[in-house]
Amino acid sequence: MTTNELTAAEREGGSIFAPKYDAHGLICAVVCNAGSSEVLMVAYMNEEALQLTVDSGIAHFYSRSRQTLWKKGETSGNTLSVEEILVDCDQDALVLKVIPAGPTCHTGATSCFYRVLADGTLQPRSS
Repeated sequence: MTTNELTAAEREGGSIFAPKYDAHGLICAVVCNAGSSEVLMVAYMNEEALQLTVDSGIAHFYSRSRQTLWKKGETSGNTLSVEEILVDCDQDALVLKVIPAGPTCHTGATSCFYRVLADGTLQPRSS
């Protein structure tokens, strides 16, 4: 899945999928609800997590804090069924359009983005 020999033109305009992982072997993945386009979470994927996601259709990520691979919803049942993976222009970030099977955030919130910064403090986000 990775090819370092691509020119900028090939990477940005071609059909070869060649994700650019960072120095830690990770790529940023923004996860959005496929129906509403609401941002649900931001996570990181290593090559194995990305391949498992592509192969299974269920989102897998790499935990930077635990230094381990994880399948979203493995213990809670709140999996993320991947409908589409968008790749940015230089292939160093992804958007996963998903159908969530329950709340996405570990707090039980629909989205990890349930607060807004207002006047220097965090406030509950209004619907």
